[in-house]
Amino acid sequence: MEETGERKAGGGNAPEANPSVGTGTPSVSSTSTLFPKLYTQQNAMRKFFVTRPGAFDQAIEDLKTHVVENSGETAQSFWLLTEIDHWNNERERVVVITDATLLVCKYDFIMLTCLQVQRIPLNYIDRICLGQFTFPERSLDKREGEGLRIYWDNLKEPSVLSRWNPWAVDIPYATFTEHPVKGSSEGFRAACQMSEFTAQLVQAVQSAQSKNPAPGKTSSVAVLNQPLLIDTYMGLVSFIGNRNKLGYSLARGNMGF
Repeated sequence: MEETGERKAGGGNAPEANPSVGTGTPSVSSTSTLFPKLYTQQNAMRKFFVTRPGAFDQAIEDLKTHVVENSGETAQSFWLLTEIDHWNNERERVVVITDATLLVCKYDFIMLTCLQVQRIPLNYIDRICLGQFTFPERSLDKREGEGLRIYWDNLKEPSVLSRWNPWAVDIPYATFTEHPVKGSSEGFRAACQMSEFTAQLVQAVQSAQSKNPAPGKTSSVAVLNQPLLIDTYMGLVSFIGNRNKLGYSLARGNMGF
C-alpha cells in the first residue's frame, strides 16, 4: 500500500413485474416494456466491482487497519465517491473521515487492495464549496451536475505548470461528486450521499481545528454555495476516459480492469 505524504498548506432486489390477472394472456408488449429496462439498469451496476458482495466491506476493514497502524487515528466514517481532477478525469475513491485527517484512497476492488492514500489534515481545511460544475465558454468537454470542492490553502493558487500537468500533486483542493452506483441499493445510497458527507466533514473539521489549530489559520471553515470551475478546454483524454469509465474498477467484456 502506497501512501502519499500529507498535503500541507502554502456503505434489494428489484420487484418483479406482476402479470395481468384475468383470463386473458398477457400481451408480449406488456411483458417486454418493463423487464429489459430493469435488467439493463441492474446489469450496469453489477459491472462495478465495488457492488460485488463483500467488496466495499473489505475495503472498509483494510482501511481501518491502515488508519490504526499508520497514524493511530480513529476512523469516523467511510464514503464511496468519485473524485474529479483538474483535467476533468473521474476517479473512483473511498474517502475516510478520521478524527484528524481526511483520507482519499485509491482502492482496487478487483484485487481488493489499497493502492494509494492521500492525507489531508482536517485542521488545514478552510473552505468547502458546493455547486454546479462550470467550464470555460469554449470548452469542448463539459459535465452536468453538481459536486463539492474542498480547499486547504486559500492563499495558494495552482501554478500554470500545475494546471497543465495532469499528474500534478500540488493542487490545493479536491473535487468530488456522487459515485454512479448510488442508486443500486440502500447501502450504497448511504455511502454515496454527498449532503451527509458534507455535514460530517464540516463537523470533523471544526472539531479538529478546536483541538489542534493550524499555524496561521483561523479556527473556522467557510461553507459556500458557488459554481465549481473546471478549467479545461479540449478535454480529449477525459472525454475518452470518463465515457469508458476508465477510472473505476469495472468489468469490461470478458476481462476486468
